[in-house]
Amino acid sequence: MTVKELVLKNRSCRRFRQDAPVSMAQLEALVDIARLGPSAGNKQPLKYIVSNDPVTNATIFARLAWAGYLADWPGPVEGERPAAYIVVLLDTTIDEKTDCDHGLATQSIMLAAVEQGLAGCIIASVGREPLRAELGIPEHLKILLVLALGQPVEECVIEPLGPDGNIRYWRDEQAVHHVPKRALADVLVARHGG
Repeated sequence: MTVKELVLKNRSCRRFRQDAPVSMAQLEALVDIARLGPSAGNKQPLKYIVSNDPVTNATIFARLAWAGYLADWPGPVEGERPAAYIVVLLDTTIDEKTDCDHGLATQSIMLAAVEQGLAGCIIASVGREPLRAELGIPEHLKILLVLALGQPVEECVIEPLGPDGNIRYWRDEQAVHHVPKRALADVLVARHGG
C-alpha cells in the first residue's frame, strides 16, 4: 500500500473482533516502529505499556470513553472490544512535556497496524489516575493516550463535508461509520510558486 492508501484506510475503528488475537510480537513491532521515528530534540521521552491479556484489557477498557459524537453509544460491547492496547506514556524524568512526539508515534503505530491488517483508535479520553493505580504506573510516567487495536468489525468511510459544515461522525442503519472531511481547498490557505 502507498502512504496515502494507508492513511485512507486508517480510520478510528471502535468495533473489533475481540476473539482475534494480536500477538505480543505484533505489539512490540509496532512500538519498535514508533521508537525509530522522529522526536523533538531527539530526547525520545515516550514509553509504552502493551497488553493483549484479557484481564488487563478489561481494566484498560473500563477507563476509556468512546466516540463522543455518538452520545447514545457507550462503546463496544463484549465480543467487539479491542484485542490489544498500547498505553503511550511521557517519561517526565526525560522531558516535562511533549509537543508532537506522541502524535508522530501514534500515527506511525496506526499506519503500521493498518499495514498488518489491524485497525485501531487513538483515545485521549482516559481515566488517567484510576488507570495509573490499576496498572501500577509510576508517577514519573504521565499517561498521554491509549491506542485500542484489533481486527476491525466495522466499516469506516470518509465523506465530503456537507454544506452545513457539520464535522460530526455518524453511523447509518447498517452501522457503517461515516467521517466527514474538509476538502483540500478548505485547508490549503495559500500557494506560492508554480
